[in-house]
Amino acid sequence: MAILNFGKSKAGASRRAARMLDGYSIEVMPRTASKIEDFREVLPKGTRVYIAHIEGTPIDEMVATTKRLTDEGFAPMPHVPARLVKDRAELDLWLKRYAEEGGADQALVLAGGPKSPAGDFDSSMQLLETRLFDAHGFGRLHVAGHPEGNPDIDADGSTRLVDDAARWKQDFAERTDADMAMVTQFAFDAAPVIDWMKRLDAAGINLPVHVGVAGPAKLQTLIKFAIACGVGPSLSVLQKRAKDVSQLIRPFEPTSVLEDLASRADELPEGQLAGIHVFPLGGIRAAADYAARTTDEGTGVSARG
Repeated sequence: MAILNFGKSKAGASRRAARMLDGYSIEVMPRTASKIEDFREVLPKGTRVYIAHIEGTPIDEMVATTKRLTDEGFAPMPHVPARLVKDRAELDLWLKRYAEEGGADQALVLAGGPKSPAGDFDSSMQLLETRLFDAHGFGRLHVAGHPEGNPDIDADGSTRLVDDAARWKQDFAERTDADMAMVTQFAFDAAPVIDWMKRLDAAGINLPVHVGVAGPAKLQTLIKFAIACGVGPSLSVLQKRAKDVSQLIRPFEPTSVLEDLASRADELPEGQLAGIHVFPLGGIRAAADYAARTTDEGTGVSARG
């Protein structure tokens, strides 16, 4: 995604935020998707929609949500969490169903939330090495990126293991035909994300990056999710905001993060900052309405087309 320099005026800031949201992706869970009567009334046509596979969610519900999004004209990207897959046969079946019943040809491959694996797989790398995604026509694969580290992976507070994993994913992309990209955990400050992307480039890791931001939500909700998900240094942005009582009554919006990412995008190699992924922590309608409003204000063109 090309980032333009719109200057430092208030209008320019709006245009920068709008530009960042061009072609954004978002995610849902089957139980939240069931509350949306028609996604065509909520999201821009063709939006990539990640489908989060939470522990305990039946595969039938995941496949049904995938099919529904395909039928409504969206690009579903189901999560495939390694620690929820029992074995190669189950992975093969899931991918077959996603492709043949759900119409999916892309997936987010990740380790998943559970501490202990349900079966043979513990990491996204083990899933990728099966080469079953390619066998079922999954031409686009996204993997996790960790700008602020991940305490579940590097318990010592370093980034050694997540850095090793990023290098492995780069190598996998180079030795296969997979169209790969990284998607990050949500952050509340652009600086650690930009610094991390520069480190990737210096290490020869050039996978495109879709940067995660949190959609509008109450401050208390965001702090709860941030702590649970291991968000690092950028959590201080929320903690500082929480000290201002006047800020507690207004939902947090990611505008300043988007503006800062846009204003510093020229520090990165062309194409490295590939897009924005919105985590709808305050609800998918609130996130989609924010994106539409921001795009309207910045460009004068409705995000829903």
